[in-house]
Amino acid sequence: MKFETSRGDFIVEARRDWAPRGVDRFHELLRMHYFDQGRFFRVIPGFIAQFGVHRDFRVHDVWRELFIVDDPPKEKNLRGTLSFAQSGPNTRATEIFINLADNTSLDQEGFVPFAKVIEGMEVADQLYSGYGEMRPQGKDIDPGRVEGEANEYLVRFPKLDYIKKTEFLP
Repeated sequence: MKFETSRGDFIVEARRDWAPRGVDRFHELLRMHYFDQGRFFRVIPGFIAQFGVHRDFRVHDVWRELFIVDDPPKEKNLRGTLSFAQSGPNTRATEIFINLADNTSLDQEGFVPFAKVIEGMEVADQLYSGYGEMRPQGKDIDPGRVEGEANEYLVRFPKLDYIKKTEFLP
């Protein structure tokens, strides 16, 4: 899959043998262009770059509750892998992060990689990170408003990089 972003392009390879349910959800979201125009709203250098909030809060409000069952972990959260964000067992929905470093501590927390960046990792490394961690640890971006208002809120942070469009590659 190709991600065309405001910072440049990167290519992701999804691996069903790593996490079939995660890959199926990822493909479902890509087919409906769920990520198009979505912001990288949580970028922490040397840790992660997170995305997966739909541009329309009404769509996101529905999909953020459509959880998928956890896949058993088969791979580690190494640099370049993608995992779904979650808030406990069986709570994966739409938000995904790219590991910007080897984050094997996340393995014990149930974050299961399902894909990896195979080209353009330097683009992910350059995503705008100046807003830092979200509140309460950070000072700028409010996670409640991200969830409730989606892009209507996030466009107030003009330096956030975003996904222009995604496409399946042959």
